[in-house]
Amino acid sequence: MNGAMITICLMLLPALIVAENPCCSMPCQNMGVCMREGDSYSCDCTRTGYYGQNCDIPEFWTSIKVALKPSKKTTHHLLTNYKWLWDIVNKIPFLSNFIMRAVYKIRSSTVDSPPLYHTGHDYTSWDTYADRSYYTRALPPVPPGCPIPMGTAGRKELPSPEYIAETFLARRKFIPDKRRTNVLFNFMAQHFTHQFFKTDFKKGAGRTWGDHGVDLSHIYGENVERQHQLRSFTDGKLKFQRVGGEEFPPSLADAPVHMIYPPYVPEQKRFAIGHEFFGLLPGLFVFSTVWLREHNRVCDVMKELHPDWDDERLFQTARLILTGETINIIINEYVQHLSGYNFDLFWDPELLFKDQFQYQNRIFVEFNHLYHWHPLMPDQFHINGTTYGMKDYLFNTDLVFKHGFGTTVDAMSKQIAGQIGPKNIGPVNLKVAVETIKHERNLRMQGLNQYRKRFGIPPYKTFLELTGGDAEMAAQLEEAYGDVDAVELYVGLMIEQPAPGSVTSETIIEMGGPFSVKGLLSNPLCSPQWWKPSTFGGDAGFRMVRTATLRDLFCRNMDGPCGLVSFAVPEDVQPTGLPEEEGAATSQDKQTTQDKTSQNEADLVPVNGVLGDQDKVLSKEEGATQDGSQETQTSQNDADLVPLNGVMLNQDKPVAKNEEAPKNEASPKNGASQKSEFQSDSSKNGVSKNGAAPKNGLPTALPKNGAAPRTFVNRTSCKQCDRVEL
Repeated sequence: MNGAMITICLMLLPALIVAENPCCSMPCQNMGVCMREGDSYSCDCTRTGYYGQNCDIPEFWTSIKVALKPSKKTTHHLLTNYKWLWDIVNKIPFLSNFIMRAVYKIRSSTVDSPPLYHTGHDYTSWDTYADRSYYTRALPPVPPGCPIPMGTAGRKELPSPEYIAETFLARRKFIPDKRRTNVLFNFMAQHFTHQFFKTDFKKGAGRTWGDHGVDLSHIYGENVERQHQLRSFTDGKLKFQRVGGEEFPPSLADAPVHMIYPPYVPEQKRFAIGHEFFGLLPGLFVFSTVWLREHNRVCDVMKELHPDWDDERLFQTARLILTGETINIIINEYVQHLSGYNFDLFWDPELLFKDQFQYQNRIFVEFNHLYHWHPLMPDQFHINGTTYGMKDYLFNTDLVFKHGFGTTVDAMSKQIAGQIGPKNIGPVNLKVAVETIKHERNLRMQGLNQYRKRFGIPPYKTFLELTGGDAEMAAQLEEAYGDVDAVELYVGLMIEQPAPGSVTSETIIEMGGPFSVKGLLSNPLCSPQWWKPSTFGGDAGFRMVRTATLRDLFCRNMDGPCGLVSFAVPEDVQPTGLPEEEGAATSQDKQTTQDKTSQNEADLVPVNGVLGDQDKVLSKEEGATQDGSQETQTSQNDADLVPLNGVMLNQDKPVAKNEEAPKNEASPKNGASQKSEFQSDSSKNGVSKNGAAPKNGLPTALPKNGAAPRTFVNRTSCKQCDRVEL
């Protein structure tokens, strides 16, 4: 009997053993697709330019092309050096147009369009194309059934995200950016990317509630209902309130949209903005304000040119003009600064009109993750001689009114941001870094080296090469991962040093460049059918789009003198925020937090992310409705924080069930309502008839001594604040 049982077991044993997936070793090179065939595999090399079992043998013309093509490092070196040569090239339209067209084509062709993969399946499917509720992905996930998390490379267990974050990412001392990138750039990155990085964590880290492109939903709202609440329905304008004679976003009482505020913020200090948490940080509030003013200014211009146009056409045309202005500023100034190129980048859609180009875009999950530039965020903020710690800055838009809009912009332009690199993420954002690592593991994303190969960059051969020669960090990484091919994408991106002359690393440049160019140029405004004066209300509107600059955006929308407006601190300007200033006195308002001196910075609640995924997160122990009431959270997998929605930076859909405007039952004694002035007297549009502004130009709810209110919270006092990245 026993012998018979043994025989049966031996016969069944092969069926019980699940063979290791041969695709786990990532054998297919050069974008070949690995297909499992029993215990073996085959590589689909179709149209890769390579053949052979692993798509590793170049075809004849491919070998010629590879031999003649300069390396990524060589190209970057040429573009970031020889300024005398580029000064000549930039003045010759024929040459500059030729090079810019090549940049457009090479960068955009690197992105799969339509996409091959998305976060819902491990393989190409119809949903990859049709279901826009998923992020797409540049590489498929690590195959199922692999012996270790990263396929066949590295250790059987990955080190804990907390250990990785504390060891390799946590800031010991603020490291300023060598290219003098400033805080204004930091907040522009957050504000801009929050319109398309919108992770819906209620459904999963691979789901999005965004529209996959530059649509200005962070200004006008993500749906028609929110948009209508923000509109005055008079002369095409958005609602606003006047404070000290200047336009600012309306109050929630006048535009009852869903916003995220801590419960202690009085109602008269809660603003209604296109994105639900842009009222929480002064930097984001500044950009929300300037774009609101620009929209209403453009409406005035269009109204004068077209007195017969109704409100709807004025609004829609102004939105198109602002979209064009945004793209122009992003390419001409934002990307220009990021790249460090001596060649002047510029936006000219007509350069592609003779080529076949797909005017459609999808947001890739890798683009989302590589944009988590948390090191940019400083630990302190310097405004007009006053230094605010992070505790004083969070949730404190009063600072804009206290110092003045123009002074705040000038201060942001003069303060150095952090360098994107290892050991430079502040304590508030370190939690977001931990969550990002967890998200990548849940999505089974391939490692840094696989992505370098995907985007034409040689993979790192050693940990020492990855760390740029830092032997101690290389040894720690090797102890943690075991194999350089096992280093995770986000971790690797944050460990790499910036490329010479640039703000970000080589991998971020070569991955982010294609995603950015494709995303911007696929906008319908860039198509031959749309790119003409009539789309923008005539020559005047077309001129606004083509000539928009960051400085003009701010200077024509603020009262009084216009100070410094730039994405970098000029060499002839003394910057603030350098390490030697860390010992300076913080804020005259610091007494508001002295009773909490023992509080650890890491206990601060993240409010929004520095770019990239800008995910909002909620403490597992603490659910929250919009008014701060507690809900029980169940079935959550993350150890500490449960992501609600993901930024620039990821604007994830909040879990809060109450979608009505926040309520705060307890108002301060001096918290009289701010007087508002809108463009319409119609009460049905939520418009106030009272146009008087406070005499002192400040919100009437400010303390008499001008001190900032409490600006940090404990989880015990703010149940809904643990939502968002900073």
